[in-house]
Amino acid sequence: MQSAPVQYLDALSSEDGASRAIELFRDTFGAEPDGVWSAPGRVNLIGEHTDYNAGLCLPIALPHRTFVALSARGDDTVRLVSSIGDGGVTTVDLGGLAARGVHGWAAYPAGVAWALRENGFDGVRGFDAAFVSCVPVGGGLSSSAAMTCSTALALDDVYGLGFGNSDEGRVTLIGAAMKAENDMAGASTGGLDQNASMRCTPGHAILLDCRPELDAFHSVTQQPFDLEALGLELLVLDTQAAHQLNDGQYETRRGMCEDAARLLGVKNIRVVADEISHSVGLDRAVTASGGICAHDFENVVESADAALAEVLGRLSDETMKRRVRHVVTEIWRVPQFVAAFSAGDVKMAGELFNASHDSLAADYEVTVPELDVAVDTARRNGAYGARMTGGGFGGSIIALVDKGQGRRVAQSIADGFAAHGFRAPRALAAVASDSARREA
Repeated sequence: MQSAPVQYLDALSSEDGASRAIELFRDTFGAEPDGVWSAPGRVNLIGEHTDYNAGLCLPIALPHRTFVALSARGDDTVRLVSSIGDGGVTTVDLGGLAARGVHGWAAYPAGVAWALRENGFDGVRGFDAAFVSCVPVGGGLSSSAAMTCSTALALDDVYGLGFGNSDEGRVTLIGAAMKAENDMAGASTGGLDQNASMRCTPGHAILLDCRPELDAFHSVTQQPFDLEALGLELLVLDTQAAHQLNDGQYETRRGMCEDAARLLGVKNIRVVADEISHSVGLDRAVTASGGICAHDFENVVESADAALAEVLGRLSDETMKRRVRHVVTEIWRVPQFVAAFSAGDVKMAGELFNASHDSLAADYEVTVPELDVAVDTARRNGAYGARMTGGGFGGSIIALVDKGQGRRVAQSIADGFAAHGFRAPRALAAVASDSARREA
């Protein structure tokens, strides 16, 4: 059965997004906002379920953003409206608000103000806000971080906190956005999404090093990510399979990883990954960026795998072994991808995408049939590599394809979805975009 043409999602321009948010604000609150701010969704190139294991991640910001028109209030009332929904106003009182005290989508923006106050910024009061977004909701592209980060930047401006104008200052706002998600909304996050939304720059991915001994500012380095230079396109396809991280699956895996680290006598699984990498020379081979022949590199990888198997032998639970194996090998794949892409080795970059997805499916068990069908179809239709991105259990895949081939590959996936009786997917083309900003 042939499907309908795949739905391609275009990003709102800055002008269009700002004007829509202002119009919604005027229609809802009968006044002019103090300004409009926006923050992007993100897509993680590689490094999945590594952030809370002190590992490495490589996200880029999407051109797709959430826009918020916002005005400060003189009391503790928060009034919120969104273009996604029934248009009704949700009201929250910040006075006496406690963790988990707000339910539904309003927990995210209201939680940012609550988190700032909890962190000692008592001058933050209530606000009116109208949200307009083109970040797919439920697609694993961090629509929640786009909302919390745009809110944090807006509150920073209207209440004169002074953190939003520097990369170092934004670390404080990232902390508030994370606290809103973790403690108010109850959706666990390790910081990847908020760092990408607040700190990415055009034409770059950020290499996020989540080791706790690094301060938050120095945990990020900018890595060039120029698809155009290599004649490539990054297809992002939202499977529209329900994406939920607050149903216990995320917390179960995170807890098992923490238990494994305790059993192995280390602070976190990153320690295991680094010790093995250094002992067999994997770290030195990767930083050589092509200065080692493929045969020698394969030997080093085999040695690393053998050393990992020995470590896993100290764990008795088979599921725990698989979880740890994914985390360690995924941490290793991140610098390998950076080196391969930097050297223009598209074949290797694609193979690392494939290995990441296969590990997420078999060892971490966070894929669903829609994700696997989309990845398999992309690979069969010319993608150099494809993988799920985000937390899993639904959401999106990414595929590295030749420039101009994204729509064809997306349509092939849509056709495959129709044959399986799946809901029609949505697609967009990703570029490395910029971070949260003031729009008007």
